Amino acid sequence: MGRILALDIGRKRTGVAVTDKLKIVANGIATVETAKLSVFIQDYLKNEDVELLVVGMPKQLNNTPSDAVKYIEPVVNRLKKVFSAIPMVLVDERFTSKIAHQTMLDGGLKKMDRRNKELVDTISATIILQSYLESLDFQKLKNKND
Repeated sequence: MGRILALDIGRKRTGVAVTDKLKIVANGIATVETAKLSVFIQDYLKNEDVELLVVGMPKQLNNTPSDAVKYIEPVVNRLKKVFSAIPMVLVDERFTSKIAHQTMLDGGLKKMDRRNKELVDTISATIILQSYLESLDFQKLKNKND
């Protein structure tokens, strides 16, 4: 039984989050250079089983892909080739950076800490993963009531 790994891919950096083994809680684990993401995942897989990759895909309010997708899609395609044995799910990541900033503010982080873009990326990946986990719970509940 493997973990779920989530990625908030950016042009320069990627936030990474992972579930516990029971897939209940999402935890941010790192922010890595996007160019070194494959190496980071390969190293992670040496110690942990991953059964699913969840990747945030930015969308605009009208549900169309945002401009950032042109930088993200090549990374996603490369990851699909390198890690073809691990299924990948693309999820809507609208507002995750804004939610991450609000989370930092609510958590009492100082202004200088809130400017840490690496921390924002890690928190964003955690939000993407936690939202994905909650959607699974919602689906289970919905299917149970149908």
